[in-house]
Amino acid sequence: MIKKLKPYLSKYKLFAILAPLAIIIEVLLEIRIPFLMSQIVDVGIASQDITYVLKTGGLMIVMAVLAMLFGVISAVCGAKAGMGFGSEIRKGVFDKIQEFSFANIDKFSTASLVTRLTSDVNNTQNAFMMIIRIAVRAPVMLVSATIMAYSINKSLVSVFLVAIPILAISLSFIAMKTYPRFHAMLKKYDAMNATVQENLISVRVVKSFVRSKFEKDKFKETNDGLMNTSLRAEKILIWNMPIMQMTMYSCIIAILWFGGIKVIGGTMHTGELISFISYVSQILMSLMMISMIFVNLVLSRASVSRIVEILDEKVDVIDSASKGLKVPDGSIVFNSVSFKYNNESENNVLDNINFEIKPGERVGIIGGTGSSKTTLVQLIPRLYDTTEGEVLVGGNNVKDYKLDTLRDEVSMVLQKNVLFSGTIKDNLKWGNLNATDEEVMEACKNAQAHDFIMSFEKGYDTELGQGGVNVSGGQKQRLCIARALLKKPKIIILDDSTSAVDTATDTRIREALNENLKDTTVIIIAQRITSICDADKVIVIDDGRINAIGTPDELLETNEIYQEIYYSQQKGVA
Repeated sequence: MIKKLKPYLSKYKLFAILAPLAIIIEVLLEIRIPFLMSQIVDVGIASQDITYVLKTGGLMIVMAVLAMLFGVISAVCGAKAGMGFGSEIRKGVFDKIQEFSFANIDKFSTASLVTRLTSDVNNTQNAFMMIIRIAVRAPVMLVSATIMAYSINKSLVSVFLVAIPILAISLSFIAMKTYPRFHAMLKKYDAMNATVQENLISVRVVKSFVRSKFEKDKFKETNDGLMNTSLRAEKILIWNMPIMQMTMYSCIIAILWFGGIKVIGGTMHTGELISFISYVSQILMSLMMISMIFVNLVLSRASVSRIVEILDEKVDVIDSASKGLKVPDGSIVFNSVSFKYNNESENNVLDNINFEIKPGERVGIIGGTGSSKTTLVQLIPRLYDTTEGEVLVGGNNVKDYKLDTLRDEVSMVLQKNVLFSGTIKDNLKWGNLNATDEEVMEACKNAQAHDFIMSFEKGYDTELGQGGVNVSGGQKQRLCIARALLKKPKIIILDDSTSAVDTATDTRIREALNENLKDTTVIIIAQRITSICDADKVIVIDDGRINAIGTPDELLETNEIYQEIYYSQQKGVA
């Protein structure tokens, strides 16, 4: 797992090296201070040599100042390395998610991806900062202090050497038991984030149906689940500090006892005992640091595994290596296409789809709810890849195009209209960043959006709330259509994209498309017959299969599904 994250450290390698080097120098300076203190007591004070006391005391101050200076250097370098490392990982994970196909995204929930990009990266970043500073400081201090203590009195060293295997066994047991619990806790975080996200997105529906109590109860259940899972991990982890403290205090008591006997017996000087206790305190402090590192690493290990899971995810829509192939026209051919979301599934979502669309044709797609109309058109810009068969655009297999090249020529307005915070113009220019104001206005006129935009005080500079909350559903749909038109694609797909506009506006949009985009292939998925009544041909989909293909008039005479939809809507109008 760690090797997978190493490339993200390359920019900050120098800081990652300087931080532990500065820590090592700091510790080596600190480790001399108790020894000098013992010399002051046993030599300077014992012989009443004030010059020696001042000289040695001055040296202690210099060492303390230098240790502080190197400590600051270590902290600064460690922060730069840690923050930079975390930033690069976050960017790497985000970039990888951008490469995901719809199938990859379906595998992970949105809430889980958010948690991995935030909490998991933060846990990994904090663990790394701890490793390059405290994880270096603790063992260096442990070894150095042990050597110095051993040089003072060999027999007393055995007191805390007995404690080390006890601590090692205890920490290993705690790690083994807590890791799976921390992993489960992170999954609970995913569930809680999903609940919060869903509630915030649907807050207007919740309030309109007076379901606040239900949502509160649902959140309480999720929140309690997270709390209980966290408690199960903490119940084991809380033993970490008591075991450390019990060991530390037991060692100090034993050393004071045996050291006091040696001082009374004349086999050890008072200054030596003082410095020995200082070194033992440093040893035990280093062990406590190791304990802290251990706790952090247990949590971060679970986070690292979740990050690596994203980075290792195999993208199932592989970009073509061909750079020069352009989309010549808007023709579309489906040859024996079948598709299923999961290769392990027994049944296909789409089965043996065959049809041809010529450049500039207007094609309607209609069918019952759940008949896989949307899935069908998502194969054209390779949002999914076919399971069997091939899709041709402009006479070439879609897999032969670079994804950017293909998707630049296939503009799709999805069922769920998505707008971003920013001005109306900013949102529209997602379709074409280099579009002029005249081109933006023309696209909006074709989408029947210009008039309502100009009714706003700031016109095209009107600020939209997150998700476009301050415009109506119909206005949102028209803005999304205008954004798609601004790309000037060879193929435009409208996936039930006029469902929230009135019939008259829907008609004007289609008339504008027919008049101003004659060379553009237009595919309209619709529930309303009126939206496809002037199409060159209509494809009727039923349960993932093509039921019929023909002109609206032909289907009205020959196809039962089309007739049923047509007459049911005519009755509704009547």
